[in-house]
Amino acid sequence: MDTLCSRMLPCLALAPLLALAAPPPTTHEFLLDNGLKVIVREDHRAPLVTSQLWFKVGSADEAPGQTGLSHALEHMLYKGSSKTCPGEASAILESLGASENAFTGKDVTAYHQTLPKPYLGVAFELMADLMSTAHLTPEDFASEISVIQEERRLSVEDSPLDTALERLETLAYPSSSYRTPVIGWMNDLRTLNTAQLRDWYESRYAPGNATLVVVGDVTLDYVQPLAQRYFGGLASRPLTQTVKPRELPQPGERRLILNQPVPASQLIMAFNVPSLATADTYRTAHALRLMEMLLAGSQSARLQKHLQHKEHVFSHVSASYDLYSRGDTLLTLSTRLDSSQPTSPETAQIRVWDLLEELRTTPPSPEELERARTQLIAQRVFARDSIMNTAIHLAALESAGLSWQLLDQEIAELKKVTPEDLRQVAEKYLIRERLSTAHVLAEKKHG
Repeated sequence: MDTLCSRMLPCLALAPLLALAAPPPTTHEFLLDNGLKVIVREDHRAPLVTSQLWFKVGSADEAPGQTGLSHALEHMLYKGSSKTCPGEASAILESLGASENAFTGKDVTAYHQTLPKPYLGVAFELMADLMSTAHLTPEDFASEISVIQEERRLSVEDSPLDTALERLETLAYPSSSYRTPVIGWMNDLRTLNTAQLRDWYESRYAPGNATLVVVGDVTLDYVQPLAQRYFGGLASRPLTQTVKPRELPQPGERRLILNQPVPASQLIMAFNVPSLATADTYRTAHALRLMEMLLAGSQSARLQKHLQHKEHVFSHVSASYDLYSRGDTLLTLSTRLDSSQPTSPETAQIRVWDLLEELRTTPPSPEELERARTQLIAQRVFARDSIMNTAIHLAALESAGLSWQLLDQEIAELKKVTPEDLRQVAEKYLIRERLSTAHVLAEKKHG
């Protein structure tokens, strides 16, 4: 029957592709004499701009016994500098109508502000001061490390799923420093001190180890003088070589069993795979992105279609793959078992394995691949509608040692992936020798 919905679907599917027929936005890059790289992308739809300062340092760079150092330093950067008192930088930005925050990952630490265009210079001045003259006092750190320890208790130790994911990563990365949790291990948080913090700050927050990305209602002529004024005077310093975490080709199958207070048992399967920065070809990485979407990226994906909606093995399914990781990464399938069914994680894993074996031996149909591709492209188009998300993608590429220009090429690269590419990637990477599994079992109530 020719319904309104059926007539609209082809148009909706084509909309993202048509949206990308236009040339990419005007983008500029330049390098200050001290080594700071600046990327400017014009987007004149609204009188706003996002400014993001990314440092190539995260938990993957930390030595044993000093885990959590990068995240702790991020917290401490707002404790005052040569120009601001504790908390004053955030208060100034808030008074200007800005939204601002910071985050730490395995590869990066980033500080970002979105604000009206006329105040971009204020954001630059505050960030340049914080990255060069931060006050890292023992008194401030003593109170802040207690906050971080409580954050770890609430976000990891009191969360059964996050505990399982953290433990699983220690298995999934036997030779890679990605096994280090971003927030750090509690034992290390109890012994960190301001001397370590100061050394980390002085060695890692050098201009040459950072990327400044500006996206919004600006031009090169507007941004370049401001960047030179506020960042150009910062002294260049020797760079500490960043690591590119690589994993063993076939680490061997690993399994973790945890008993946790969860309403239903969970099954998590993680495969060691390359990122865009470590794949043999870009097509391999984009095939893995499409694999994520085809397996568990939508309600029509294979795991949802067969094991959630049809067989009721799972009540929830999701997948993740970090395209922009600096080193080798994981393709992770996370599921929650349907508590109304008597299925065990072992049985559920057999059913997942059956679907993966089918993909390793038989390419998906062109129609199935095209559906996954269209869904992924649509997600990417909608993400680019946000100047903040666009800046994140540009900065993430540069921080992984890649060119920001790959962002404008990704749709074309996704279109090149064939059904046979997916089969070959599944055959090479979705194997037991690359698999780490967590069975999170619901604790039985007593009495």
